[in-house]
Amino acid sequence: MEIKVFRSKEGLAQAAASHAASLMREAISRRGNGRIIAATGASQFEFLDALIRIPAIDWSRVEMFHLDEYVGMSESAPASFCRYLRERLINKVGLKRYHLLDGTDDPAAVIKRVSEEIRKAPIDVAFAGVGENGHLAFNDPPADFETDEAYMVVNLDEDCRRQQLGEGWFPTLADVPRQALSMTIRQLMKAEHILCIVPDARKAKAIQACFGGDVSPLAPASILQRHPNAIIYLDQESSALLPQTKVEAYAS
Repeated sequence: MEIKVFRSKEGLAQAAASHAASLMREAISRRGNGRIIAATGASQFEFLDALIRIPAIDWSRVEMFHLDEYVGMSESAPASFCRYLRERLINKVGLKRYHLLDGTDDPAAVIKRVSEEIRKAPIDVAFAGVGENGHLAFNDPPADFETDEAYMVVNLDEDCRRQQLGEGWFPTLADVPRQALSMTIRQLMKAEHILCIVPDARKAKAIQACFGGDVSPLAPASILQRHPNAIIYLDQESSALLPQTKVEAYAS
């Protein structure tokens, strides 16, 4: 794992997007197609905007998998992550091969269908964020580091639900779902490369917990410390509580 800190979230986003594009082009050149995992949430806004603007990515050869979605969530709802990915990535680049998690379908059927697809070939690069409670995808603490399943139904803790409320996705806490479909920790860790994009001061405590200490299910994203090709992209605010000895600083 490597940690990189940038002066601004825009500089962070551009650097992460450039690296992502390079990895995708390399995979397409090597194997004829690239397989990615896309994250959602407010932390990914600038990154995805930068990524779709980078030229010379053959999106017709990219296959995308989805990290998580609320159980029972219709794609027409403002908080739907399926809707988010269609509006911010799929429709913008004309992506043809993608596997969304349908929150309104039977969870077992969705898990079976998407798990079969993701296991067909390696994932070249996964994009991820870190929750305010340290979660990775919707694996809240204490996270399951052991399951071999690719996806599972998880219960969302109150800190996670309050984050979704605070980001403006829901009008009240009562409206935030209590369960979600989530990619598992082990499945995410199978990606050849992981780019973890985490700007903003509200993530500083989670970053300190996950990357300033030991690996623990109580700090789910700390597992990225064990991935040989994980890069954590931070801005000055999200990195504020980390020891400077743990990071590389960039001017952007």
